[in-house]
Amino acid sequence: MPFPTLPPALQRALTERGYAEPTPVQEAVLQGDYAGRDLLVSARTGSGKTVAFGLAAAPSLLDGDDRMPPPGAPIALMIAPTRELAMQVAREIDWLYQGTGARVVSCVGGMDARRESRQLDGGVHIVVGTPGRLRDHLERGALVLDALRVVVLDEADEMLDLGFRDELEAILDATPATRRTLLFSATLPKEIVNLARRYQKDAERISVASDREQHSDIEYRVVEIAPHETEPAVVNLLRWFELPAALVFCATREQVKRLHGILLERGFSAVALSGEMSQAERTHALQALRDGHARVCVCTDVAARGLDLPDLGLVIQAELPRDRQVFQHRSGRTGRAGKKGVSVLLAPYPRRRAVERLLQISHIDAQWSGPPDAEQIRVKDRERLLAKIAPADPSDEELVETARLVAEGRSAEDLAATLVRLYRDLLPAPDDLDERGSARGEVRERAPRERRERAPRDGGMREPRPDPSRAIDAGDAVWFRLNVGRNGNADPRWLLPFLCRRGHVTKREIGQIEIRERETRVAISRDAAERFAVAAKRPDPQDPNLRIDPVTDEGVVGDVSQRRGPKPDRGRPEKSPYEKPRGQKPSYKSKKR
Repeated sequence: MPFPTLPPALQRALTERGYAEPTPVQEAVLQGDYAGRDLLVSARTGSGKTVAFGLAAAPSLLDGDDRMPPPGAPIALMIAPTRELAMQVAREIDWLYQGTGARVVSCVGGMDARRESRQLDGGVHIVVGTPGRLRDHLERGALVLDALRVVVLDEADEMLDLGFRDELEAILDATPATRRTLLFSATLPKEIVNLARRYQKDAERISVASDREQHSDIEYRVVEIAPHETEPAVVNLLRWFELPAALVFCATREQVKRLHGILLERGFSAVALSGEMSQAERTHALQALRDGHARVCVCTDVAARGLDLPDLGLVIQAELPRDRQVFQHRSGRTGRAGKKGVSVLLAPYPRRRAVERLLQISHIDAQWSGPPDAEQIRVKDRERLLAKIAPADPSDEELVETARLVAEGRSAEDLAATLVRLYRDLLPAPDDLDERGSARGEVRERAPRERRERAPRDGGMREPRPDPSRAIDAGDAVWFRLNVGRNGNADPRWLLPFLCRRGHVTKREIGQIEIRERETRVAISRDAAERFAVAAKRPDPQDPNLRIDPVTDEGVVGDVSQRRGPKPDRGRPEKSPYEKPRGQKPSYKSKKR
C-alpha cells in the first residue's frame, strides 16, 4: 500500500529516495490516529524505525504547516545509544525534513563539544545525540529544552544495557511535561516497560513483530565446530559466502585483536572495532566498509551497537552470545530494510545444548551443518569464476587487441590455466578443518527433541546419544593410554575436562578411567573412538608433552617400550655403608672441639 497523506515536503523527500510504500513499522505508526499521543513501539532492528519516528513526529513539529518555524531552542530531541547510530539518525532525519527548512544538529561523544555548543546557540530545530554528550550540554547550559515538543528514544533497550539510565533520567526530567515521548526498541524487557510508565502518558503500545516470529529476511544457520577451530571456521565461512560486507562478533577486545590479525595475515581486507578505539579510528574503519575498501569487520557487541551497513549480508558470531537479546541484536545487523542476510552461529560441540536452548527461547528455527571444507570452497570458486567469464566488449578496442596478443601462440588450456591461477592468487586460501568439523557443508535438518538423533555426514541417521545413567559396556569401548599417571598427579577432576577438550568428546562418551603409576588408561565409546583418535593425535599447544595413544591387543600403539618387552629387573642396588638406617633422623649437632 502507498504512504497515507503526508506533508508535501516529506512526501517529496520519500519519493526522491525511492520510497514507494511504507515498511510495516512505518505503516503501523501512520495508520492510526496517533497525532498527539505517546508511542511505545517494538520493532526489529533494520525495519525502518528511523523514518518511522521521523514521520510520527511530523504532526507535532510542523503543526499543519509545510515549513518549520524560525530556528531557536530545539523542538525535537532524538536520543540514540551510540555515536554511529546517532550520526546515522541525524543523516536520515536531515534528508527527510530537508524540504521543511529544518536545521538538524548532532551532539555525540568524540566530536568537538565547543563546535556543537556554537551550533546550538545559533538556533536549531532537531537535536540528535548520545545520552552522555547531551547531558554534558544540558549541565553546561548549552542545551535548552524548554520549547521541546517531541522526545524520541531510539534503541532504548541498548541504552539501558550500556548503562545510560542516569543520563536518560536526567535528560527526561528536564523536558516539559507537555512533550510527546516516542520510545522505539527492538525488545521490551521489564526495564523498558518501567521507563515508559514513568515518562509516558497513556502511551499507545505498538508491536510490529512478535518475539515468536522469526525474521523473514534473515537466514539463520548453526555451524558445529571443534572448540579450538574457531579461526579456521571463520576463514572458511568468509570464503564460502564471499559477500561484499561481513560482520564477525567476538566477546572481548583481545579476541577481536587476535582474529583481526589472523584475517589480515590470511589476505582478507578486514578492519576491527572495539571500545578502546578513538572516534577517528572508528570513523575510518566504518568508512572503509562503506566504500568497499574493507570487506570484513571484527568487533565486540558494544562497539557494533547501532551499526547500519547497507550491503552487510553476513553476520558470523564467533563467540556465543550471552543471552537472547544479544543474539537478536547481532543478527539484526543484517537483513535490514527488506534486504536478505545470513546469520551464522558457531557452536562448539560441548556447547550444543546451550545453543539449542538459545534458539528455543529466541523462537529461531536454524539450519545445522558443519563448516565448508577446503575442497567445497574450491568447487564454489570454480562456479564463481565461470559465472564471471563473459564475452569481451567489442567496443573496447584496447581490451580486444590485448586479448589477441595474449592468445597468440598459446593454447586454450594454457590460457584457462593462467586465468584460474591468477584468480586463485587473489583469494585467501581456505583451511583444512577437523574431520567432524568439516561436515561437507550440507544442511542438517534439526530432529525433534524427543528423538535426539542427528544426521551424520554420509546422509544416514546417527544412533541416539547414550543414556547418561548407563555406563559404557566393556565390549562397547575402545581403550586409550595417556603418558601420565600417579607420578604426574593424574586426577579425574582435571583429566575429564582435558579429554573432552583434547578429543572432541562429551562426558557421556567417556567410560572408565584407570590411573596407574606411570600411565592412565581411559575407555572411550566405540561410536566416538575414531573421532577421539584423530583429534587426540594432533599436538595441543596447552599440553604439548601429554600424549594419547590407542591400546591394542599387542600393547600401546606407538609405545616403544611395550614393543621391546619389559625392562629387566636388575634388583635393588647394594646399600651404601654411609647410608643411615631408614627412619633415623640425621643429627645436626656439631662436634665439640
